[in-house]
Formats: sequence, structure tokens, C-alpha cells
Amino acid sequence: MTTASDEAQRFYDQGLSYLHSFVWIEAARSFHQALRSDPGLALAHVGLSYAYLELNKPDEARRAIERARALAPKVSDHERRHIEARALQMAAEDNPRDQARLVAYRQALDAAIAAFPADVELLLKRGMAESPDPADRGQGSVAGSVPFFERALKASPNHFAARHYLAHAAENAGRMADALAHAASFSTQASEIPHARHMHGHELRRSGRPAEAIVEFEAADRLQRAYFTREKVAAELDWHFPHNLDLLAASHQYVGQMRKAEPLLKESFALPSSLLVQVVNKREWPAFLLARNRPAEALEAAKVLVAHPNPVVQATGHIEAGFALLATKRFGDAANESNAALKALRGAADGQALAVIALEALQGEFLLRTAQREKGRQGMERAAQKWRALPGPDAWSQALFRLEAMARAARGVGDWPFAARLAQLMLEHDAAYAGTHYALALVAEHDGNTATAKREFDLAVKAWAAADKDLPELALARRGLTPSK
Repeated sequence: MTTASDEAQRFYDQGLSYLHSFVWIEAARSFHQALRSDPGLALAHVGLSYAYLELNKPDEARRAIERARALAPKVSDHERRHIEARALQMAAEDNPRDQARLVAYRQALDAAIAAFPADVELLLKRGMAESPDPADRGQGSVAGSVPFFERALKASPNHFAARHYLAHAAENAGRMADALAHAASFSTQASEIPHARHMHGHELRRSGRPAEAIVEFEAADRLQRAYFTREKVAAELDWHFPHNLDLLAASHQYVGQMRKAEPLLKESFALPSSLLVQVVNKREWPAFLLARNRPAEALEAAKVLVAHPNPVVQATGHIEAGFALLATKRFGDAANESNAALKALRGAADGQALAVIALEALQGEFLLRTAQREKGRQGMERAAQKWRALPGPDAWSQALFRLEAMARAARGVGDWPFAARLAQLMLEHDAAYAGTHYALALVAEHDGNTATAKREFDLAVKAWAAADKDLPELALARRGLTPSK
């Protein structure tokens, strides 16, 4: 870069490393320190534009890119290309439905790469730009991203950021062996970075190695808690902390360790967040309570979401309240919650997609439970297939647990053919999950297929080898009994 300060360069490089590791607060600190050493460091302002946007400070991000553009005449052509590409990306972020802006951003990166083909940062950004979301930070990387990330690896062999983004791209494409290899490399190279350990964890989890995944999620959790203490940073300021809590809790839930999952989900539920997707994901706490046959507590948790100022979160609360009310056969009240959710979504400016599948599932279950079974089945299956199609580790586990909840509801109303269908969808989604085999066993036992029931119960017991000793489903699987309700 255009600077005479070695210290400014080092802090700038550190800021880039933090950006690529999703550690936004420390990235911002690093860029600010670089600017203290050299106030004319234009690309440090570019770095701040990324960090501030991820910290939900859009006004500061815009001011940062304007400062960079004001300094552009004083820096090299190489640096000016970075500045202008970032300005074009931000314009596309502000107008996500305007494809022409995204195309302009990609074209600027292509031109910059043609001029500077060994620039790893340009190659990484171009790979991310393959995502249809101009604001994507690498998590949504697609198949078209891979050649750019691989070119970055050729330019800088084993570059940790290229490994990070290749792990996301491979996972999104369902290539779990590749995803695991890249995530393991990222974790080894950045073993003190929470997200690096977390990434390795969720690739292990998707690869059928939940016990090892828990070790990595726990390592990420320890690193983050130590960081909060050392740097006196409030936990709610770091987006990654509740995200890791959620996946750690889901992993414990997956192996039947409900006693460990519960406090983690409860802690995550209580943490404030400025990110809409994270607040919506707090629905996993009332869903967990309902799965543990605690509908009254689930209803109270849902009411907390209803009280949120954002209408999408309000809708989410109404939906989770509706599920809890259906479980206690309060059908009229459940219908009111469904209507309230629909009204809230219609009043939302954006983000409706975060809640619409759950609303469709609620409406389907209402019909299933109120003697309109065929319509109910159709609605629930549509929701199931949509959940299964969502990308990402959060969506993958949430889809599995939602399928399980649907199967439980079908059994609860005595619709065994539909319970069988949902158990089959669980098998297609995750054949290693104990709950999948438990659901299959219950259907087989109801149908009088003793041999299949025994085989599936045995598989469930084996998969729950590390489960809570008092897990009710485990006890029933061991006895091969059907629940009374």
C-alpha cells in the first residue's frame, strides 16, 4: 500500500485477517490503529466500511468509504481499484434487487484482477461476489465461487481465508468431504479464532461426527468467553457468540444431551441482538421446550418474541405460540396466533422470508389437527421440503428438528401414514440421527412390523449412546414401547 509506516501496514494486514475470520470488533480496532500510524491509509477506511457494516453501523460504513474515496487521488491505481470496487459493492448492497449494480461490481473486480492477477484480496472478493446477495461475506459462496478461491490458493498457497471460504462453498454444494478438509485446515491455521473452531465443528457435525463437533464448538465457546473477559467486551456485541451457542446446543440436542442443551439455548435466547436473523433464530428455545413436552413454558417464551418491536420477530413469536397452543388443543387461540402472525408479516418492511415457512407449517398443523387432514398434510409437507432446501448449518439442524416436530404432531392425532411419510423425510435428511430411527420405529411398531421396529429402536439406542440417562425417548426405545399419547 501507499504508506511509509511499517506499523500501519502490519495493523492493516491484521485487520484483513480479522475480517476474513469474521471478528468484526477486532478488525475495526486494527484498522483504526493503522490509521493512527498513517492517517492517509485509504484502504484502512475500506476495511472499516466492511467492519462497520457487519457491526450494524451502516452510517459509519458509508462515511468510511467516502473517506477512502476522498483519499483515492493520493494512492496507487491498484489501491483505487479496491476503493471503487468496494463503493460499487455498497451501492449494490443498498439496492439488492438491482442486478445491474451487482454486475457492475463483478465487472470492476474482473478488471482489477486482469490488471493485478496475483492479488489474493481481489480474488477472494470476486469469489464472494458470485453469490446472488451482494452483501454476502463468504457464507453464501456458491459453486461459481470456487475457481476464484482456488486461484487465491495458487497465488498464496494454503491461504487461511481461501480455505475458510472454500469450506462454506463446499458445504453449500453438499460436498462435505471437501468442506471438512478445508475447515480443518482453517481451524489448524487459526486455532485461537472462535469462528475457525466453529467452522470445523459444523463440518464435523454434518459429516456424522457430532461428538467431535461438540469439542470444537466448546473450544470456540471458551475462546469467546475468555476474549470477553480479557477485552471487557459485552457478549451481546459479538454476533458469533450466540451463533456458536445455538449450534453447540443443537449438537447436544442431536445426541440426546438435553440437560446440556437447555442452559445454552436459554442463554442464547436471553442475549440481545441487533441482527434480525439472530433474533428470529431465538424461536429454537420455545421449539425446544415444546419438544420436551413443556408447552406452557414454550408459550411464555413465545410471548417474549411477540413483544419485540420488529414485526418479523413478532410474527415468529405468534407462530411459536400457535404451535404451543395446538399442542394443548386450544385450536381457537392457535388460529388467532396464526392470523396475528400473518398480519405482522404484512406490516414488515423486509425479512418476511425468515418466518413464512414456519407460518405455513403452523397453518398445516392446524388443519391436520382440526379434521382437515389432507389440506394439513399438503401444507406441512410443503413447509418440510422448503425447510430442507434452505442452505447453511443452522437451517440444516433446524429443518431436522422441525421435521421431528411434525412427525410428533402426526402421531399425536393418529395420522400414522403421514407420520410414516415424515419419518421417511427425516431419513432422507439425516439417516444418522437417533430421532430419525425412533420415528421410524414408532411407525413400524404401530403397523405391526415387529422386526423393523426392533431394528430401528436398536439403531436409535446406539445413536443415543451418549444421551442423558433419563431421556424419555431413550427409555421407550430400550423397551420398544409406543408412547401412550
